[in-house]
Amino acid sequence: MAKAEFEVPSYRKLPTIPALKEGATAHVKPYVADAAVQDALGYPGELVEDWHDKAIGRMGELLDKYRSLRVYLDACVHCGACTDKCHYFLGSADPKNMPVARQELMRKVYRRYFTLPGKLFPGLVGAADLTKDVLDDWFTYFHQCSECRRCSVFCPYGIDTAEITMAAREILNTVGYGMKYTNQILGKVLKIGNNLGLPGPALEDTLQGLEEDIEMDTGVAVKMPLDVQGAEILFVTPSADFFSEPHVESLIGYAKVFHAAGASWTLSTHASEAGNFGLFNGSYEQMRKVAMRIREAALELGVKRIVVGECGHAWRVIYSMWNTLIGVGAGGTDPFAIELQKQLDPRFKQPMHICEYTHDLIQRGVLKLDKSANDHRVVTFHDSCNVARASRMGDVPGGQFTIPRDIVKATCNNFVDMDQDTIHEKTFCCGGGGGVLTDEVLEIRVKGALPRMEALNKVVENNKVNFMATICAICKAQFTKVLPFYGFDMGMVGGVHQLVSDAIVLGDKE
Repeated sequence: MAKAEFEVPSYRKLPTIPALKEGATAHVKPYVADAAVQDALGYPGELVEDWHDKAIGRMGELLDKYRSLRVYLDACVHCGACTDKCHYFLGSADPKNMPVARQELMRKVYRRYFTLPGKLFPGLVGAADLTKDVLDDWFTYFHQCSECRRCSVFCPYGIDTAEITMAAREILNTVGYGMKYTNQILGKVLKIGNNLGLPGPALEDTLQGLEEDIEMDTGVAVKMPLDVQGAEILFVTPSADFFSEPHVESLIGYAKVFHAAGASWTLSTHASEAGNFGLFNGSYEQMRKVAMRIREAALELGVKRIVVGECGHAWRVIYSMWNTLIGVGAGGTDPFAIELQKQLDPRFKQPMHICEYTHDLIQRGVLKLDKSANDHRVVTFHDSCNVARASRMGDVPGGQFTIPRDIVKATCNNFVDMDQDTIHEKTFCCGGGGGVLTDEVLEIRVKGALPRMEALNKVVENNKVNFMATICAICKAQFTKVLPFYGFDMGMVGGVHQLVSDAIVLGDKE
């Protein structure tokens, strides 16, 4: 077990609600972004003098622009249905990590400045002034939310906590109180093209090295093409796939799938990142700037299809927002959308998840798979939040649950699902999503992982599971970090296409 400077939660015999520990994680907060990080995104470099008026002004703008935000702030009746649904509350017992209480940090300010009762009788309706202490609470607890939306599944009014979290973070950025981790990464992708700041020549060298490794291992010359003009498919994947473990194993799997299908495909140095931290930053404008790189690469290379790798929040932004951000997807009739839609092939889903692509090939018998290659594994599957609750795959409802599992079952002889109350739309977050994947908040990451670790531990003990597959780069990075805190080997997590890579039988296609 990994050593920690904080108490790692013990497994519960039953999924009980913890006894409250006021302020248990009040000390856990990310680093504040410095001036250079903030300036790169057009935000103030430090907390502005008139932060109070600017914060209230920005809140008013968001309320006017997004009717849903006002509805979510008005609708809550404090019924408590969400109370025990948040992994961070279950792991930390801090009452401000109950979704209703975290929302209340903003809701009480909303009541004070934007409702008549709150202006006239604040004490009677739970309204409160926006003070520096309240703003500090925003910075702490809205960065202890992974925007996973599990609480929304159980809310009788469908309140989307993620949207409230995003609004709070956008307001914080506006007054110069941004989070270093997410904003620094956004600066890298806007300047260089990916979250890691990996320049084009370094990416090219990395891909060439992987090609050599694959050929040495398989005897087959599987290529990872880059910036190929006129390729049919533009493939966009999280930049962690280019070198991080176990992510790179999935990248190898993608390349083998494309090779086996005889596909014409390419990666892009200009758009070498599927992830979009604008979602975590809370700004739709930042999301659009990141996504525009992919539009620009698609137009420049003249591709006919866009396929996306294993990344949960990337797929949420792509599936749910690309049509309005960059004109990809059905329904766009404006010149901006038509320009790209006329180029893309309408016979295919635009965009398409790599799991949809691979699943289709398996269904049509294009891929030859040897399931026994994974016989050393007993596999379970972790549904990533943004895929499970904010997107779909395939042509039928629930495809985001069945398609990845179908691929796993096609590549493995031994598969076991975790408890039904912890998968599909009820899945627990890995604990590292929503911009929380930074080591200064490791304590909340470890504690937030508790419910998923409990479900994993159950199938490990009862079914001898030794591998957990997922289709999210952040889940992979989070689990490799926190699994040792719960006594598991960090190597027991990997991608679905890692399993595909091991099972696929390649014939030499020239």
